Amino acid sequence: MSSLNTDAICRRNKIKKVLSMLLVVMLVFTMVACQPKPAAAEETTAAPEEVTEAPAQEIEATISVQVEAGWKAYYEAAAERVKAANPKATINFIETGSFDHLNVLDQTDVTNADVADVFALPADRIYGLAQKEALATLDAKAMADRVGGFADYDAGLGGNFNVDGSYLAFPMNIETLINFVNKANASAKGVDLTQPVEFTALDPETMLVPVFNAWFGVAMTNSAGIEFLGKDQDGNLFSDLTADWSALAPEKQAVFTALFNYYQAHAKAGTSLWDSAAAWGYMDTAFTSGGNTAIRLEGPWSTGSLSNLANAGADLQIMPISNVTLNGKPLAHWQGGWGLGINARVEGDESKMALSVAFIEELVNTEYAIDFFKATGKILENVDASVYAGSDLSETDKSVIASVIESYKNAPARPLFTEWGQVWGTWETAMLSWASVKPASPEAAYAEVQAAFKAMMLNF
Repeated sequence: MSSLNTDAICRRNKIKKVLSMLLVVMLVFTMVACQPKPAAAEETTAAPEEVTEAPAQEIEATISVQVEAGWKAYYEAAAERVKAANPKATINFIETGSFDHLNVLDQTDVTNADVADVFALPADRIYGLAQKEALATLDAKAMADRVGGFADYDAGLGGNFNVDGSYLAFPMNIETLINFVNKANASAKGVDLTQPVEFTALDPETMLVPVFNAWFGVAMTNSAGIEFLGKDQDGNLFSDLTADWSALAPEKQAVFTALFNYYQAHAKAGTSLWDSAAAWGYMDTAFTSGGNTAIRLEGPWSTGSLSNLANAGADLQIMPISNVTLNGKPLAHWQGGWGLGINARVEGDESKMALSVAFIEELVNTEYAIDFFKATGKILENVDASVYAGSDLSETDKSVIASVIESYKNAPARPLFTEWGQVWGTWETAMLSWASVKPASPEAAYAEVQAAFKAMMLNF
């Protein structure tokens, strides 16, 4: 064999070896590539699972709602909004006055069909209704969160509806007394409205206040911190008005001196202010433009009637209650208001309870605060004054709302315990007795009040 052939054979053998090695390497890579990926690798590359909230469950129930005639259109609109989200819900209305409705409840019980499932109630009725077990317990804090706007729920009206740890109503509106001024009469009487008006410096008819009625009388006594009936830290009842004249603080004596002088001036003038039946008509006539009265202490619900007396509103001006002082101290009423409660019979029915709560929340929906005021004259606690000021309400209404909100903030809390109910008749009887007894001095006048309150305290 020649050397040429030998070299060729060697080259072919080398090429075969190289090709064999390449085939082995390719086979190894192919086997690795075809193996399945580890399970752990699959878990790390899996797409995250989407989480969706379950849709809100529609409410299927029927409830009845107490409504006053003037409020009905607004209530019906609120009901339609609730039913739009709950087509199987039915909301029926019992058209009746709020106090008439409460009288029916007082005379019967919660099972009476004439007593609505949802109804309005003044804050001072909460304890009596609680004792009657007439109201369902509400998750008011959760409701407040959904409605919104409450800076401190318990510090406001909502806290007044908490009885022994249970919330028995939800805030409907705030109320307190404010000053209505007939500008024409004020100008004629020389009253300067640009600064605080001192009650004791006015002629007796310039400002008319039916002080014999405790609702108005407290505006005077609150200026000196006089407690008609209170509870001490141990829960014991007490009254400042059982103390002897000599034991009264000077500022409290000064209040009764002012009230006595006010009474004497009206007795001398022969007015009807100390006549519980005739006083209201007398005050309306005197407040009419051209009359003797420039200032009336009243609630926002009287805006329409007083506006009509003041030259169809042209002569009307509104001031916060604190713009009038007594012995240099601002008058102050109460932080009063109304709530919306649910009949206790509803409490065992989850669907009725849910619909009742939904209706209350929609009724006080802050988006409709202006419509609510237009329909009811009621001011929501949880809506800022600027919302009302920037609305299409009349300037008079805006002024009333601003004055109520300011007066409410500076007022003490209204006493709500049941025993306070005896104060109304006690104060009125004592004050009206001045007209027949004709006391000759502030001390003698106060003695009539003291005797009445001492007798009242014996009832407890």
